Amino acid sequence: MTGTTQDDYTDRYARRVRGMTTSEIRALFAVASRPEVVSLAGGSPYIAALPLDAVGEMMSKLATDMGTTSLQYGIGQGTVELREHICEVMALSGITGASPDDVVVTVGGQQALDLVARLFLDPGDVVLAEGPTYVGALGVFQAAQAQVRHVAMDADGLIPAALEEAITAAAGRIKFLYTIPTFQNPAGVTLTEERREEILDICERYGLLVVEDDPYGMLSFEGDAPRPLRARRREGVFYLSTFSKTFAPGLRVGWILAPHAVREKLVMASEANILCPSAFAQGAVTQYLATMPWREQVKTYREIYRERRDALLEALRDYMPAGTTWTRPNGGLFVWTTLPPGLDSKAMMPRAIAARVAYVPGTGFYADGTGAGNMRLNFSFPPPERIREGVRRLAGVMEQELALRAVFGPTTPHHRRGPAAADTPGPDLA
Repeated sequence: MTGTTQDDYTDRYARRVRGMTTSEIRALFAVASRPEVVSLAGGSPYIAALPLDAVGEMMSKLATDMGTTSLQYGIGQGTVELREHICEVMALSGITGASPDDVVVTVGGQQALDLVARLFLDPGDVVLAEGPTYVGALGVFQAAQAQVRHVAMDADGLIPAALEEAITAAAGRIKFLYTIPTFQNPAGVTLTEERREEILDICERYGLLVVEDDPYGMLSFEGDAPRPLRARRREGVFYLSTFSKTFAPGLRVGWILAPHAVREKLVMASEANILCPSAFAQGAVTQYLATMPWREQVKTYREIYRERRDALLEALRDYMPAGTTWTRPNGGLFVWTTLPPGLDSKAMMPRAIAARVAYVPGTGFYADGTGAGNMRLNFSFPPPERIREGVRRLAGVMEQELALRAVFGPTTPHHRRGPAAADTPGPDLA
């Protein structure tokens, strides 16, 4: 931008970035959306890859041909037609035999999380979650005044021994385990086949409910993703997913597959919350699944995201300073990066914005605010050349921070490191 110096950027944004206390992402996105900033921060799908002309025509017909129903109120559980299609979608991942009666349509995956929290959590209850975990889930659990206790991960996902230790330490106060076992947000790691069975065995032994969040399972880059936890055990597992990553997030359509005994309570909680999900949005997803080659579209997304993941990983190898490590996701949208010792991703943000690059500091993904030694990088939205430029800018910022550290000493105490890449040096956790 002509006439704007780096000092101007620092002055303009530093106060906003340094004040990230309520939501790391909310404050950040206000500046990351500026066109001159290369944003590696968000988790936005690449909607331009959709056949937008065909989607537009489909939605026009939905309004003109079925407007008397699609523009009307609906039922709290969601339309039967959409719930039937959802069961077909889940069957592709290995969840077979699910009944549409046990599916509750939600306003995106976020409302699904909120409904589970409303149903189970009272102030002071304990939720176990991977460390790090999805920032939106943390917001829901903290709004319910629950305590989130993190369970350690490594490159193979949630560590079973750490889960059992956390269950024992909580002394029966835990309401459920919240987990994103496949292409985890923010770490990008996937729980191995062996650990999936072990985690389920542990939860079954202790009578612990499992809330499985699976927004990314269909976005596998290297063969099929492991079967969801819900495909292995029917009882005691709530399965949450969304069409935001495989179709369009703007429609805000997700769902819960719940044990039959609590389905009605979820519907009542949803009706009290929103009355009913959008009939038009449900109709759009139903028509998309019924009339358009959506499976081919998912393959297109996979190919685009694989190319962009590769661009990010290559840029990280080429530019990142010594001591930096990162995960190598086999699907999804994110890479989790561990900074060289002494760097603080949150404190570094004003300088990064001044250099016109954005990421999400790792502190946003821990309930206790740790994780300053990490950052989340997204590769789904920017094109490969833009990703490479963003990493180049970010590496320059890190080099400056390291130079300052060499003169003035570390800027941060020892931080939790999170999962490290299996093929890069560095500890799994600290």
